[in-house]
Amino acid sequence: MSNSLPYSKKDVDYDNAKFRHRSFSKVITQSFLTSNRKRDCFSCSTGKFLLLLLIFGVAYLMLTHTSPGDVVSKDQTIGNRNSEGISITNGAGRLKKLWRRAPRLPPRLPPDAKGTNNGIGHATENRDARSMWITRKQKVKDAFIHAWSGYKKYAMGHDELMPLSHHGTDGLGGLGATVVDALDTAMIMGIDEVVAEAGTWIEENLSDRISKKGQVNLFETTIRVLGGLLSAYHLSGGEKGMNITHAGPKPAVYLETAKNLADRLLSAFTASPTAIPFSDVILHDSSGHAAPGGLSSTAEVSTLQLEFNYLSSVSGDQKYSLAAMKVMDHIKTLSKTEGLVPIYISPHSGQFSGENYRLGSRGDSYYEYLLKVWLQSGASRDSNTSYLYDMYKEAMNGVRHLLVRKTIPNGLVFIGELPYGLNGDFSPKMDHLVCFLSGTLALGATKGLTREQAMKNNMLNFEDLENMKLAEDLAKTCFEMYAVTSTGLAPEIAYFHTEEYSEQDLDGGNKSSEYVNDIIIKPADRHNLLRPETVESLFVLYRITEDPKYREWGWQIFEAFEKYTKVDTGGYCSLDDVTSIPPHKRDKMETFFLGETLKYLYLLFADSSLIPLDKFVFNTEAHPIPIKLKS
Repeated sequence: MSNSLPYSKKDVDYDNAKFRHRSFSKVITQSFLTSNRKRDCFSCSTGKFLLLLLIFGVAYLMLTHTSPGDVVSKDQTIGNRNSEGISITNGAGRLKKLWRRAPRLPPRLPPDAKGTNNGIGHATENRDARSMWITRKQKVKDAFIHAWSGYKKYAMGHDELMPLSHHGTDGLGGLGATVVDALDTAMIMGIDEVVAEAGTWIEENLSDRISKKGQVNLFETTIRVLGGLLSAYHLSGGEKGMNITHAGPKPAVYLETAKNLADRLLSAFTASPTAIPFSDVILHDSSGHAAPGGLSSTAEVSTLQLEFNYLSSVSGDQKYSLAAMKVMDHIKTLSKTEGLVPIYISPHSGQFSGENYRLGSRGDSYYEYLLKVWLQSGASRDSNTSYLYDMYKEAMNGVRHLLVRKTIPNGLVFIGELPYGLNGDFSPKMDHLVCFLSGTLALGATKGLTREQAMKNNMLNFEDLENMKLAEDLAKTCFEMYAVTSTGLAPEIAYFHTEEYSEQDLDGGNKSSEYVNDIIIKPADRHNLLRPETVESLFVLYRITEDPKYREWGWQIFEAFEKYTKVDTGGYCSLDDVTSIPPHKRDKMETFFLGETLKYLYLLFADSSLIPLDKFVFNTEAHPIPIKLKS
């Protein structure tokens, strides 16, 4: 018999088939079997007996020994049966386990932790929670139907409903703004009857009105009417869109009406001597005009691009996008203060006017569209809109550095103002409008993905995490602006108690609120206009963080709207004073209550697959527009 080939040290130490370290026992066994001692032992009867005794001893230990890893709970045993189809309980199984390492069990929650991923109680809890949110979503849908019923009954074709006096009013140019603003909300909610009513009205009336009406505001008409038409076009199946409704006219009706309107709105750009458009348009003669005083609002001229870009994409005519994007190209060249810009700009000189820096009225959506126009183009660092994302990031750094403060005594985070520039005093004033920023910050951090997905994809840098923290802190403050009042509804404007600023006897009226001494509400600011900005941010934050508290906060706000603003005969109304009960009512239902507030509440309670944030951007009037346009 030939001698066995000698093993090298490498052969003994490594299993070449897997190229991994072998166990100590395997090394000893291999060494023994390949040495001369094996032949010496086998040539001796005593050696044979001892060898047999060793083999039987090892077999007995394997059949009777239970390792700590084999002790499993009843739930784990059930889990093993479910996943593998068998339960390993016999000797053969133990022998089999000798040759493979036991799998590592996933980390488990401590016994007192709430919920497990595979517990029956957790499944029941999830079913109950889903059922609850389906019910609450239906409540919002019912509220929309109630609001629409009042508008249809008393104000159909007018811009807005006056729910107390049962009349309509035309403060937005007489284009039936509520019809168009509410249309895509009805589509998303699946209310075909309303879609048919609104769509038919648009088909029969809107183009004629566009050709005959007088002065309209470029910004308001673009975000409400043009944005609403374009969203309806996509959601009804235009350009291979979602086609979530078969009610109403064909998608082409919405597109042709949008082009008719946009062609007239372009006169605000062509009439201006600079890239900055005039603020107003006379529709019937397609002429652009400057506002009284000559200045345009910075937010207004920079909140047209989503709509005009999408219209160019679906119509194939680049004139709309070129006009709107020239505004952003021009603003890029202007001097800024840590990314922040004044709230006025001159269409005559093309320069900013004044030194009033704020994220409330006339400043807000400039920052929103810096991010969203970049997202609309596909969020690529190589796109020709990437400069907008750079401007957005610089501006958010400026916000954190110059405008963020905390209240006393409880440290609520808020965004203040610099009404007289860097050298002037800081104002601890925050419009409810500023509450949009929470959602924008979160969206900018994850680009519409959930936070968990973004972290798995290594997308979040330190700056993104800072913005997410500010987003959640600001959302908390915005919610407390509601919770601190007697009605549970927020004022139009709040001031905040700081070391430098304090006023007595101007709280929100809810003495049980922890933050009753942090938030100051002046008599002139106590009205509520049914605004959407807080629930908008709650919707975005819930989608991104998946934290159910944002849903709960949204539900509390909705219940307050139901309790204090609902009008029995149809519609909802604004309030004069949210700090008093009963609150005095205002005879006005803003178009954005149907177009934004109820839409965001519905989406907050709906499944996250409905209008996903990584596939759509919402214009500043909550009209969803698809991402990644055709060039």
